[in-house]
Amino acid sequence: MNHSVHDLVSHQFARTLKSLKTCLKKAQVHASERKFDENLFLQMRLAPDMFPLARQVQIATDNAKGAVARLTGKTPPVFPDEEKTMAELIARLDKTLDFIQNVKPEDFKDYTTQKISFPWNPGPHLSGDDYLVSFAIPNFYFHATTIYALLRSNGVNLGKADFLNELNWKK
Repeated sequence: MNHSVHDLVSHQFARTLKSLKTCLKKAQVHASERKFDENLFLQMRLAPDMFPLARQVQIATDNAKGAVARLTGKTPPVFPDEEKTMAELIARLDKTLDFIQNVKPEDFKDYTTQKISFPWNPGPHLSGDDYLVSFAIPNFYFHATTIYALLRSNGVNLGKADFLNELNWKK
């Protein structure tokens, strides 16, 4: 089966963002059952030099909407990175989902000819193909996995099925 870029970016990133939303909601339940402030999760880190959970969610959503925008030529929504609560992070996931789920497969038709560059590395660029395979997909999943790991390592009852989300099982 051949997968389109739309499948790999819009569809798969949306599935994972929905999974992350489920994980954050499970963290809310975990905190409520144990009677502590759910927003304590936002500053958790796996290591002292890593970004905390809130920033990991911001980066994952920025990667998802950024990949769609860069590969389609669309303008992504801008979020100010000011989330201070779990509810605000969940709302950010929803806003990102609204953007990435509203692109069509034909919007990606010229993705291979896109020249992708970044403000933090002015000058050189990546082709759309290289950006997709070497940066967009692995970077998105790095941050998504880190979010899962942060919550799981702090006692939230999560399993692999929470991360994988809906699978297209055939009967």
